[in-house]
Amino acid sequence: MFARRSITQTHDGRDNVSPVDFIVPQDLSGLATLLLVACSFLTSALTAAVGLGGGIALIAIMALVMPLNALVPVHGVVQFGSNAGRAMVQVKHVDWLIAVWFAIGAAAGAALGGSIAVQLPAAILKAGIALFVVWVVWGKPPKLGGMKKRAMAGAGFASTFLSMFFGAAGPIGGSVLSTLDLTRHQFVANQAITAMMMHVFKIAVFGLLGFAFAPWIGLIVAMIVSGFLGTLAGSQLLGRMNEQAFKKGFRWVMTALALNLMLQALGII
Repeated sequence: MFARRSITQTHDGRDNVSPVDFIVPQDLSGLATLLLVACSFLTSALTAAVGLGGGIALIAIMALVMPLNALVPVHGVVQFGSNAGRAMVQVKHVDWLIAVWFAIGAAAGAALGGSIAVQLPAAILKAGIALFVVWVVWGKPPKLGGMKKRAMAGAGFASTFLSMFFGAAGPIGGSVLSTLDLTRHQFVANQAITAMMMHVFKIAVFGLLGFAFAPWIGLIVAMIVSGFLGTLAGSQLLGRMNEQAFKKGFRWVMTALALNLMLQALGII
C-alpha cells in the first residue's frame, strides 16, 4: 500500500515528488508511517475524552519505530497540532489566567532544558513524576489557597523542562489542574491550551538548536490532520459523559500513566 516510489523528474529537470514520498520519511517504512498516523487519531481521541494520556501513549509508540534524535522534536510538533485543535474546539472553556501563568513557567522551563547538554538521569525523573501523579490523584490534594492559578507557573516550568527530554510530561500540568475545581470541559480545554504552550516553547528551542524539521513535515501534517479528527471524535464522547464518569476515567488514566512511567524507571518495559 505504501511502497516507496523513486523521485522522478519533469521535462524541465525539476524533481517530481509523489504524495507518498512526501508523507513517508526517508527513515521510516510505509507501514510504520501508517501506524503513526492511525495512532495519532486514537491517542488524540483518548486525550479529548479524558483530558490527557494521549501524548505519553503516542511517544511510547513513536519510540518503537522512529530514530531517537528525531523522536522528541517531531512528537512536539504533532502534539502542538493536536492540542491546538482541541483548544480550538473547547476554546469557550479556557481560563486565560491559567494559560498566562503556565506560559511564564513554560518559557523558563524550555530555556533551561535547552541549555543542558548532558543526559539527565531518566529513571529517577520518571519515577519522581510517577510518584507525584499518584500522590495528587489518590492522596490529599495540595492546599494552594489563593495561589491556585499561579501554581500553574510551577507546573509550566516543570512539565516543559522535563518534556525537553521525555517528550511528554502532561501528567504534571494535569495533576495541578485537577486541584482547581474545574468541570470536565474546563479541564480538557485548559489542559489543551497549556500543553499547546509547552510544545510551542519546546519547538522554538529545538529549532534554535538546529533540528531539521523539513524531512519530517509530511508525516507531521498527516499526524496532525488525523489527530484533529480524533479530537472531534473524542469530544463527542466527552459531551456524553457525566461528571462522575469523567473524574473516574481521569483518575484511572492518570494511574495507568504513572504505572507506565514507574515500570520504565525500573527497566521493566
